[in-house]
Amino acid sequence: MADEKEPAGEKKLSYEQAREELTEVVRRLETGGLTLEQSIELWERGEKLAAVCEEWLQGARVKLAAAMARRSDQPSSDDTPF
Repeated sequence: MADEKEPAGEKKLSYEQAREELTEVVRRLETGGLTLEQSIELWERGEKLAAVCEEWLQGARVKLAAAMARRSDQPSSDDTPF
């Protein structure tokens, strides 16, 4: 079953790839000169790319928190990274 956020056949983008494409989408939207339909399509693509970036960042937060918890025998609330 394919992920709803990811069209069938589309490969999973790395954080860097998604961020780079998102930057380009924003640049194109800010430049203007697009039809309403083109702008909406770009906006929707940007939303998907932003979700990919957030997914990667959330995964990194989880890994960092787990690493910090392993480092300390008894993590206190002051040691939590987020």
